[in-house]
Amino acid sequence: MLRKQIGVLLIFLFLGFGCFEVQAQDTLSLKMEKNEYWWGGVSSDSHLMPYSSSTSLKRDLLGNNYGNQAQPLLLSSHGRYIWSSKPIAYHFDKGSIKVTSEYGEIKAGKQDNNLREAFQFSKEQFFPPQGEYPNALMFTAPQYNTWIELMYDQNQEDILEYARNIIDQGYPPGVIMIDDNWQKDYGVWKFSSERFSNPKKMMDELHKMGFKVMLWVVPLVSPDSRVYRDLAEKDMLLNNSHEEPAMIRWWNGVSAALDLSNPDTQSWFKGQLDYLVKEYGVDGFKFDGGDTHHYQGNLKSHKPSLPNDHTRYFAEIGLDYPLNEYRASWKMAGYPLAQRLRDKDHSWEDLQKLIPGIVAQGLMGYAFTCPDMIGGGQFTAFLDESTMDEELIVRSAQVHALMPMMQFSVAPWRILSQKNQRRVKQMAKLHSKMGDTILELAKESAQTGEPIVRPMAYTYPNSGYATIKDQFMLGPEIMVAPVVQKGQRKRTVKIPEGTWKAENGNIYDGPTTENIDVPIGRLPWFKKITP
Repeated sequence: MLRKQIGVLLIFLFLGFGCFEVQAQDTLSLKMEKNEYWWGGVSSDSHLMPYSSSTSLKRDLLGNNYGNQAQPLLLSSHGRYIWSSKPIAYHFDKGSIKVTSEYGEIKAGKQDNNLREAFQFSKEQFFPPQGEYPNALMFTAPQYNTWIELMYDQNQEDILEYARNIIDQGYPPGVIMIDDNWQKDYGVWKFSSERFSNPKKMMDELHKMGFKVMLWVVPLVSPDSRVYRDLAEKDMLLNNSHEEPAMIRWWNGVSAALDLSNPDTQSWFKGQLDYLVKEYGVDGFKFDGGDTHHYQGNLKSHKPSLPNDHTRYFAEIGLDYPLNEYRASWKMAGYPLAQRLRDKDHSWEDLQKLIPGIVAQGLMGYAFTCPDMIGGGQFTAFLDESTMDEELIVRSAQVHALMPMMQFSVAPWRILSQKNQRRVKQMAKLHSKMGDTILELAKESAQTGEPIVRPMAYTYPNSGYATIKDQFMLGPEIMVAPVVQKGQRKRTVKIPEGTWKAENGNIYDGPTTENIDVPIGRLPWFKKITP
């Protein structure tokens, strides 16, 4: 006990001075400094970030990624960091922070006095960049997902019609993702013959239109299939305490789970995916599921593993496929994986979570990011079209346009007026126009590990920008200030030091605060033209 108390005391002493790194046994407690703000932990809490002296929040990352990316990392605007190689629990309690781990290895320190230096040190020490990035098309063109339009009725005829409409309506082609229920069964990764008469022909047509095609997959197996029986016999599924395949309850029912700690299971799963690539010309995969909470309980695996490890095993599969997408991740920062924010409702409240979400992902080391689907990805919100808000979809497209990735699902031409559809199409074309710039930032991030999207406080520390949630930096020289409030036609923009040119040609000398007009068709963004 005395040793632990001394360790915590040393942490308190060191946290106030200089650059250092210390290792605690299993508990860290500290007090927030005046005007200090924190980010990290789980991206699904991003709308609550930055955490301040008024924050009350408890999270335990052991066995829970809270539906999105998780990282055992906390970063402060004053240059402090907290990290562990194992899952942590943390408690923000109105100015106090307590971090614990059942496995020890909590590290804490301070680098200079700002957020960027804390991130830079943590990135180099704990999740260095791997030098690679996802397929370039993920950044240079919009993505299109069939989920909202087709939901569980994925079929050849309607997928081709969706793709043709994209082209006919004047949208640039890009990645098209065929979502859940294209397959015969979970674990039986073959096209349903009832809904796909000739999947190879479909792929060829999509490729001729200029699309690359991704298919939705999960690490789960339907328990009444022949594949399940074969995998169970070969001990390639996760088992329960009775040495029987464990049944995992998830949003689509109950399934068995692949034991991806087993090299044989990894080879089998990759074999299924490679067959789709070679047989049909599939270009990549949307890797869904894999959430840490699916692996809680007394599961037995080939390799002794924590629940979080199984999420990571699934994510590692995607490294073999440059066209990939993940929603659930654990400690995969720095790797060339596209990371999407969890499904958002068709609501202004959830629209306001997109910028904090992308910012949080970047500060956790997940640079190659996508802000869910334009207008929202929760299909239940689209069952009653009378509730659709056209202004929300336009503003959502504007938020997406200058982020690393932009993803459509609901068809704008089907639900919007011609005027609003033109506004959305302009955003798709803006993303394509800026695609080379975004791709260059992705290439730089692959080498440096720096976020592509950054909070204002990252680029301009100690300038009073820590709490800004409706502006962001795209790289070091582009600032974007979308509208995320219904009916808003004027907004305040914080312009940092230097001279900035707005997209409408106006010039601003910072630092300054400007009130600007934001009609529904305008996305304000600014390019720095002098230091």
